[in-house]
Order: sequence, then C-alpha cells, then structure tokens
Amino acid sequence: MISAQDWADARSVWDYHQMGHTPRPCSVAIGLGSHDLGVADTAVSLYKRGMAPLLLFTGATSPTTRERMPRGEAVHYKERALELGVPSTAILVEPRARNTGENIRFSRELLEKEGAEVSSVLLISKPYEERRAYATARKLWPAVDVVSASAPMTLDEYVDSIGDARLVIDMLVGALQRLMIYPEQGFMISQPVPSDVLDAYERLRQAGFTSRLLPTDAPSS
Repeated sequence: MISAQDWADARSVWDYHQMGHTPRPCSVAIGLGSHDLGVADTAVSLYKRGMAPLLLFTGATSPTTRERMPRGEAVHYKERALELGVPSTAILVEPRARNTGENIRFSRELLEKEGAEVSSVLLISKPYEERRAYATARKLWPAVDVVSASAPMTLDEYVDSIGDARLVIDMLVGALQRLMIYPEQGFMISQPVPSDVLDAYERLRQAGFTSRLLPTDAPSS
C-alpha cells in the first residue's frame, strides 16, 4: 500500500532529480542506455528539432535489459532512431558502457576518436536520472557545457508507463542515494539537496522503498 504521504514524498524527490534545463542546440546529443526506449525517442525528437547534428547512443546490457535488448542498449536505441527516420550517418554507437560513468567516459573517447569538436553536450536520460547524468558529466568532462534532457513526463505518467509504482519509487530513492554518496567516491560533482527533499527521502526509506539502495561501502559508478 502506497500512502498519500509516500506519493507526496516521491513527487518531491522526482522534482529534485529533474534539472529543469531548456534544451538548446549542442554539439552532440548523447542518449544514455537503459531499459527505456523512450530515451531514444526523446533523442530523435530533439535531433529533428535541430538541437544536435549528431546522436550518440551509449550502453551495453544489464540484468534488466539483457532479455529486452539482447543486442545491447545502444544498438537497440540506434535501431529505434533509424525506424524514426534518422539517417545512419548521424548516429554513433558506443556499446560497452555499463554505468553512467562509463557512458560519459566512453562517449567522450569515441567522439575524440571520430574527430568531433565538442563544446556542449545534450545528455538524454530517463526523467529521474537527469541530475545524476549532469553531475557525472560535470565531473568527468568538465570542459563541455552540459544540458540535461528527458521525456517531458509527470511522475504519474512515468509510473503508468512502467506499470509498477513501488519499483519507480524505489528507483527514485536509489538514485538520490547515489547523488549523495558518489561525490565522495569521485564519480560526480556534489550538489546540495534541499532539506525537504532529504526529509522525503528518509521517510521513503523508513516506509520500505529500499530495493535499489546500495550498501554505503560498495562503490559502483
């Protein structure tokens, strides 16, 4: 049972995870691999709006995507973009990354190998991963301007798209934990967390939304 307080706290954490950036033209758009093909759809939409001349999809597979995307997240993203009319010449694929840090590092390496001049990056992720993507890129690629983007969805719309409210709230809680512990491990820049968001996070933990939490002594970027 998810209480009214749980929902209010989840919305507070959801809002914090989103950066509120307005998409603008960048050197490249990078779609971060996940179970969500909506990331590819959003990347294509931004490409067609002229927000980037080049799409780069990054991601291998994970336990949650191995069956759904057997050829790898980035490959499936590319296939989706081709279906939606993006020419293959405007797409790069980075198929090795298994976490957000590798998404950024390997994408940077591939773009350097391709001779692309990059001064700004449009990072496209799941809605609740915007801040994590931004903080990671600012740490690992400080020379570029970073704009975070995702599908424009409310929490309720995202829950409907996933079909599992408890899982979504668990993911919100886990993502916030990483934002708090990863800066000390060198994976991302530190960002202030408002007190009301911290209070919401603690209540959700106490309410049992803990399946995506990491042991605090187990680093994993």
